[in-house]
Amino acid sequence: MGTVAVIVRIMPTSPDVDLEKLKAALKKKLPGIQDIREEPIGFGLKALKLAAVVNDAGGETDAIEQSLGQVAGVERAEIIEVTLT
Repeated sequence: MGTVAVIVRIMPTSPDVDLEKLKAALKKKLPGIQDIREEPIGFGLKALKLAAVVNDAGGETDAIEQSLGQVAGVERAEIIEVTLT
């Protein structure tokens, strides 16, 4: 079993969400996170784009979306890319 790199877009619930606290909560929820960047969306709203390295076990990506979507301040977590490492 190998690993894959997963790129996930995190949409916060509002522009008022403290992105630094959200980043810390996401890192606790998914230890494999390598990088988190802010991406401007519009009207003051910023999404977070994170890169994580995870096991390539079947169905793992669905579990990642569900797990990150449960973090306080997250409206939606969407995997936008998966690639072999």
